[in-house]
Amino acid sequence: QVQLVESGGGLVQAGDSLRLSCAASGRTFGGYAVGWFRQAPGKEREFVAALSWNGGASAYAESVKGRFTISRDNVKNTVFLQMNSLKPEDTAVYYCAVRSIRFNNNADFGSWGQGTQVTVSS
Repeated sequence: QVQLVESGGGLVQAGDSLRLSCAASGRTFGGYAVGWFRQAPGKEREFVAALSWNGGASAYAESVKGRFTISRDNVKNTVFLQMNSLKPEDTAVYYCAVRSIRFNNNADFGSWGQGTQVTVSS
């Protein structure tokens, strides 16, 4: 079982940037598709971004497309979410997740981190 730990959250102003990191331990990220999700107060958790197991394809929620970029470093066993031009509506707890089956971009997200808080003030 992989353990995921997010970091990099904080309080920023609208228009600022943040880079979230998600470090894995227990097993490698290599060969597993990964994703980022977020949950704002009083709302359900929502999809933010995903990256295929080989890093060749990515997908984004419409609300973050063009502003956020997901990437991975398999050597460091870390996934990143670069967030630019942040808006107050991006305020949420951000979670990284890993799909449960290697070399499968459609498997369930079976492992989740504990989340990191991002707060964007106007």
